[in-house]
Amino acid sequence: MTSPQTFSLGSLVVRRVGFGAMQLPGPGVFGPPRDHDQAVAVLRRAVELGVDHIDTAQFYGPDVANELIREALYPYPQNLALVTKVGGRRDAQANWLPAQQPAELRHSIEENLRTLGVDQLAVVNLRLFGGDIGGPAEVDHGLF
Repeated sequence: MTSPQTFSLGSLVVRRVGFGAMQLPGPGVFGPPRDHDQAVAVLRRAVELGVDHIDTAQFYGPDVANELIREALYPYPQNLALVTKVGGRRDAQANWLPAQQPAELRHSIEENLRTLGVDQLAVVNLRLFGGDIGGPAEVDHGLF
């Protein structure tokens, strides 16, 4: 049952406000955070305050956001929904690149599972990357 403060996310009911992990990695969403311990503390505090879903992506860092989430919260609380996105990747120069072929999408899902240390994800969204935008386009299409 949902309320004005909650909504259905697949078979789950979560609060309308979750935690977006995009800013956990370093500047430009690339590399390690400036303060590793503070990033871990922020994640733990968010869950203590009632956050029940986290939006992340393997390409944040890359790997950095997911590894911080795993370090801070694993084993995950039973009510915590991990939501990720696929459809992009980062190169060594921190450029945002599309990765939207079926094999790339499958690989990205498998990398998210690996770095988060889980067998399944609550939701996987497809992020479309725009040509001249330089980063993710503002469009998500839920896959699962």
